[in-house]
Amino acid sequence: MSFWRSVVGKLWMTIIGLVACVLLFLGIYLLPYIDSNFAHPNDIKRLFIYTAIIGFSLTTFFAFFLFTKITQPLRQLKEAADTITQGDYTKKVEIRSTDELGELARTFNHMAEELQFVIQDLHQEKEHLFSILRSMTDAVITFDADGNVLLANPHGQVNLSRWNSLEWDEEEAADTNAVPGPLRALYQQVLQEATEVSDRIHVKEEVWSVVMGPLYNSDRVRGVVAVLRNVTQEVKLEKLRKDFVANVSHELRTPLSMLQGYSEALLDDIVSSPEERKELVQVIHDESLRMGRLVRDLLDLARMEAGHMQMHWGRVEVNGIIDKVTRKYNVLSSERDIGIVSQCEQDLPELERADEDRLEQVMTNLMDNAFRHSQSGEPIILRTYYVPATLQDEARVWIHIQDHGQGIPKEDVPYIFERFYKADKARTRGTAAGTGLGLAIVRNIVEAHKGVIQVSSDLGKGTTFSIGIPVSPIVEETMIM
Repeated sequence: MSFWRSVVGKLWMTIIGLVACVLLFLGIYLLPYIDSNFAHPNDIKRLFIYTAIIGFSLTTFFAFFLFTKITQPLRQLKEAADTITQGDYTKKVEIRSTDELGELARTFNHMAEELQFVIQDLHQEKEHLFSILRSMTDAVITFDADGNVLLANPHGQVNLSRWNSLEWDEEEAADTNAVPGPLRALYQQVLQEATEVSDRIHVKEEVWSVVMGPLYNSDRVRGVVAVLRNVTQEVKLEKLRKDFVANVSHELRTPLSMLQGYSEALLDDIVSSPEERKELVQVIHDESLRMGRLVRDLLDLARMEAGHMQMHWGRVEVNGIIDKVTRKYNVLSSERDIGIVSQCEQDLPELERADEDRLEQVMTNLMDNAFRHSQSGEPIILRTYYVPATLQDEARVWIHIQDHGQGIPKEDVPYIFERFYKADKARTRGTAAGTGLGLAIVRNIVEAHKGVIQVSSDLGKGTTFSIGIPVSPIVEETMIM
C-alpha cells in the first residue's frame, strides 16, 4: 500500500491543506499590518517562507509519529492475518503500547492461539474418524443429495472402483462419481422417506448386506451414508448348512423307510417262504450297515472339520500303501473284470511325517469311487512319483488314481469335495453306493498332511485324482492332536 493511500498519508495531506488555508486567511487579514511594518517586499516573502517551512516540518513530524504509532501496528496485524489465512497459526503480533492498538494486538494473539487449539482439535477428531474408517472391515461411503461421493474408506473406494467399472445403464455408464447401480434404489428410498433402510444386494457372485441412513442439515436431508458388508461367505455357509440338513435327512430317510417297511412285513407275516424272509432280513441288515457307515463318516468329518482329528504321525512308505490297497481290491477287481495297474516309481523317498492309516483311508475312498464309476474291461491306474523341491514348492510325493469311467462335467468339478454333492444328479444310491462323504473326508485328510489334491476329468473318458504329500512338511504344534 502506498503512503498516499494510507490513513497517515491522508491525514498528513489534510493537515497540510489546513495549514495552507490558515496561512492564506492569516495573510489576507494581516496584509495591512504587514504593509505597515514591512517596508521591503523581500521581508514579506521571507516571512511566508519561514512560516511555510515551520508548518510543513511540524505536520511532517506529526505524520511520521502517527505512522509509527498507528500504521505499522495495523500493517503487522494485516500481515499476521494473511499468515493465519495460509494455515500458520503461530504468527504473533508484537505489542508495543498499552493503548487501544496494544489491546487489539493482544486480543489478536489470543484469538490466534485459540484458533490454533480449535484447528488442532478438529484435525485430531478428523484423523481419529479417518483411523476408525480405515480400520473398519466394512465399506463406508457417504453421498450428497446429488449422488456424488463425499467420503469413502479404503474398502469403500475399492467397491466404488469395482462397481463403477460395470455399466449398469447407459445414462450413468461414464459417471465414475455417482451412486453405483446396486445402491441406487436404496439411495433414492432414503432420500424420499428420510429413514434408515437395510437390504441385501447381489453383485455378480457376491452378496452384500447394506445399511443406509440419511444425513441431516438442520431439517432437511443433505446426503446418505451407506455401510456395506460382504456376506457372501455367510450366505454360502448358510446354504451349505441347509443343504447338509436336507441331504442327511434324505440319506437317512431311504434306509429308515426300508427298515420300517421290511420289518413291518416281517411282523405282519406277509412273507410266506423262508427264502423271502431271509431276503428281507438281508436287506434290513445291509441298510443298517449303510446307516452305520453314514453316521460313522459324519462323525469323522465333524471331528476333522473341528480340528480334533486323531493323527498318528510317523515315517510312511507310499509304495507300501499302494501294494496294500491293491491287494485289498484284487477280489473285487477279478469279480468285475476291472484291472488294477500299478506304475510306482522305485526308490521313492519315505514321507517323514504322515499317518499311514489315514493315507490308506484316502486311497480306499478314491478306489471305491473308481470302481463305482468304471466299466468292465477298463483298468484303474495307480501311479506314484517324486518331485524335488523348487523355488515355488517343496518336495512332494505324488499319487495318481486314474479311472476310465463316465467322467465329471466341468461345471461340477469345483464342488465334488462338498458333502453329499452328486455330479450325476439322476444317479440313485444302491446298497453298494457310498455315503456321499468320501471325497470330503479325503480332502480333510490331505489338508491335515499339508498336501494338495487335484482333479482332472474328461466327460465320457474318465477321471484322475492327484494327491501331492510333502516329504518333510512344516506342521505347527497347535495342529497336532
